[in-house]
This record gives sequence, C-alpha cells and structure tokens, in this order.
Amino acid sequence: MVKENTHVGSPPDEDEELRPAGPRPSMPVTTGIPQRRGTGQVSSGFGGPPGRPQSGSGSVAAGRALSPAGSRPASQQSRPQQPPGGPRAPAGRFFPPQPRSLQEAGISQTMGEELVLKALFFAGELRGADICNRIKLPQLIVDEIIEGLRKQKFVDLKGGAGLGVGKSSMIYTLTTFATDVLRQILDRNRYNGPAPVRLEDWFEAVAAQTVRGMRITKDKMKEKFGNQLVVKDTVFDGLGPAMNSGKAIFFYGPPGNGKTALCQALVNCYEGDIWVPHALLVDDFIIRVYDANLHIPLPEDQNAPANDQRWVRCRRPLVVVGGELTLQTLDLIYSPDVKFYEAPFQLKATNGMLLIDDFGRQRVSPKDLLNRWIVPLESEIDFLTLHTGKKLQIPFDVFVAFSTNLDPADLVDDAFLRRVRYKLAVQPPDEQQFHDIWATVCNKMRVAYDGDAIEWLVDTHYRPNKRSFAACQPRDLLGQVIDIAHYRGETPALTPELLDAAAKNYFVNFNKK
Repeated sequence: MVKENTHVGSPPDEDEELRPAGPRPSMPVTTGIPQRRGTGQVSSGFGGPPGRPQSGSGSVAAGRALSPAGSRPASQQSRPQQPPGGPRAPAGRFFPPQPRSLQEAGISQTMGEELVLKALFFAGELRGADICNRIKLPQLIVDEIIEGLRKQKFVDLKGGAGLGVGKSSMIYTLTTFATDVLRQILDRNRYNGPAPVRLEDWFEAVAAQTVRGMRITKDKMKEKFGNQLVVKDTVFDGLGPAMNSGKAIFFYGPPGNGKTALCQALVNCYEGDIWVPHALLVDDFIIRVYDANLHIPLPEDQNAPANDQRWVRCRRPLVVVGGELTLQTLDLIYSPDVKFYEAPFQLKATNGMLLIDDFGRQRVSPKDLLNRWIVPLESEIDFLTLHTGKKLQIPFDVFVAFSTNLDPADLVDDAFLRRVRYKLAVQPPDEQQFHDIWATVCNKMRVAYDGDAIEWLVDTHYRPNKRSFAACQPRDLLGQVIDIAHYRGETPALTPELLDAAAKNYFVNFNKK
C-alpha cells in the first residue's frame, strides 16, 4: 500500500517504487480549524451564523484537512486550555496566543514547508532561530518542519553557529534535491515572510477591536490634543459625536487651517492598541497587510503571555492618502511577478482611521471615487476582487475622514452627504487664535514668543493687504525666521527685521496673464 505524504514533494523511502509515475497532485495549503483561538469563539466567518463557516470566505481550501496520525478529527478537538497560573490575556479583548502546532496556526504542513524553503532560498543559509524569526512560527513547529524537509533531503545541516546549543543555533541550507520543488513553489508565489493568518481569525480580531461604539468626551479630546493644537470648542463639539459614531466625517474649508492636523490628533483619542496580522491567507493566495510605514508597533509586554508572532501589536493606524489615490489602489493589488497581493489602503486602516486628503484633486473623478465608497459607508462591508475574479467580502471597520479645500458643492451630491452624516467647516483663526497659535509654535520650536512683534507683523503685512489669517502661517513664517537667522549667524528671535524678511519671502502674488 502506498504511504501517503503530506510534505512538499515525495521523500525517498522504501515504498518509492510503488508510487505512480508523474508529479504528485498539489496539496491544500490551509487546514480547516473550527476553533478560533483569539477570544475562544467558535469560527463562523465574517457575517455568517455562529458555528457554521460562511461559504466563500476563502480561508479553507478544498481538500482533505491534515490531521496528525492517531488524533481525533479536527471537528472533535476541544480548544487547548490555558495552562494554570502565569499571565493571561485581558478578558474581552482580542489576543492571539502562540500556536503549538501547525493545526493551531491554521496552516498545513505543505505551506509550512514552502515558507521554510523560500526563506532558505532567498537567504542562502539560516540558523534555526533566524528561520523562526522570518516566518514568525515557534521553534517547536519550525523544528518539526525542518526535520520533515531533512528526511526528504531538501534541507541539509551545515553546522553550528557557535551561539548556543540546540537546533535553533544550527545552520541549515538547501540541497540540490530541492531545485525542482522550489521552481514549482516560486511559480505559485514568491512571498517570503511571516506565515499568513486565517481570514476568519482576522474577522474575529476586527470585531473585537472595532472603532464603533467608542465613548469619547470633550474632556478626553482636550487631554489627547494637549497643547499642540489651538482648537475652538465648537470644533470639539463637531468632532466628538462623529468619532463616537465611528462612521465618517467631511472636513471642508480654506487651505492651511489644520484639517490634516486635526485628523492626525483624532486617532490618538481612540483607546487601546490593536493586533495587526503580517499577512492573510485567502484560498491559496496571500495578502500582505502589515505595513511598517503605516503601522506603529508597540513594545512587547514582558508580563503578557506568549503571543502569536504572526500578529503585531500596534497603535490604531492613521492612513493618509491624497492625490495619488486611484480606484485601482482601493482594491487588492496583485503583482504578477511575485504572485501575491498587497492590501489596499482601507484594509490597512482597519480598526483605525483613513484620511482622504485633498479630496477632489485625485486623478480619478470625485463622482467615481464617491460611488466606490457608498456601499462600504452604508453597510460597513467592503468587496475586494481577486485576480481570478472571485469577490471577497471583508468588514469595513474604519473611521473615514474626507478633507477638501475646494467648494463642496462641486464635489459631492445628496446621496453621498446622506451617508456622511457629519460635516465640519474648518474656518481660519481669528486674531486672538492667531496669537495663540504663534505662542504654541514658538514654544515647540524653542523661540521666545513676543506678542508685540506679532502685532507688528499683523499691522504691517495683514491689515493693509486685507490678508486672511491661516493656521499654518505661524509655523511656516517661524521656520523661515529660523532659517534666515542661522544664515546671518544670529540667534533666532521674533524681531521686526527677521519677520519682515520672512513675510516678504512667504507672501508672494503671482500675477496671472
């Protein structure tokens, strides 16, 4: 009887001559696991009834689930119990515990072996501990994977690194027997990174870490804003209810009055940190989610239990997109060269905030862009498309802010305004606020504030020209004062001479012919 193999390729063994000629059929790279490990809930998929996975969620590939020999079927296995004593995750919050097997991790032996082989291929050689760090799986799981690959003669032991005792310090490299297998693997995808997370586990994380239903008060907003921004109470009164709704807000008003700065401060008002997966697994495709440019990781909690390293504990993200935004970047971005997906902006902003800055200045028309957002804003569900044509339904748990300095009447229609229930006009500061902003900026840039000098600036460069104040002008003018002072070899200060030179550089009228 032919022995069944669940590894990549076919290991040479005593039954090799009994194998039929030709390549082996491909094995599924995901494993059906009915028990979710983040909060102990039964896996149901996004939007499906409890206890029954939703079809088409894309996390479980067709095929036989892999079960260790002698173990019960996955559907009969109970959830692993937390060991008695020791730290535990906070109740009611999502926490991804460290998996103790590939089955608990939600990936198959095949995918685990492929990740190890690709890590060795791109690096040349690696210590066991380095492989763990690359694919973000525990040493116990990686040791089992490597042992299987060594039996298949795809991986060989090169020696010790002299940094310790045990398999983690051993150096591994690929053998010539892995050449054909690697070619097949790289033809499928060239993803080289942390092991992906099941889609259902991410659904659970999104629901547990939602931005909906927050309780944000005016006092909390003032505390979070601190002394970095000068904000009227009427602005707080408009922002607070919008953030509590977790839906969307539309900022409009003249340029340079702090619409972007407000959004950057708003995200700090949300409580708690979130867990972001490095990558997601949909069918046999990988979607890269974690972005080091957008997600700010937090230090590890030494008192917390061991977590799944495939997740990163981060601050709630603020994703800012401007004129570069197109309809294509709002869908899954597939690269035919590497054959995996990059998550779109709104997916990376999940459980956080998405700011569409300079709305109306994108290369795509405002009408087409608004039509793309109508369904997610209404139903809190977004639809993404795989390159195979399959539609993927995902939660849209994002606080969206639209910001424009153009006339809203030329950009939006009634259907859009109905879905964006909160609108806030960000007006230029009055003269008292203008002085307050100067004092704040001077304190931040370590230049002594002089109210008489600012009054001279207003009398000389604002009132005679009927020039409007803007919240960005103190920062910009003071920056020029500092630059000019350094050029002249002087100490930066608010003197009429330096302010006059800065204003003449800053306020320039270009006559249109």
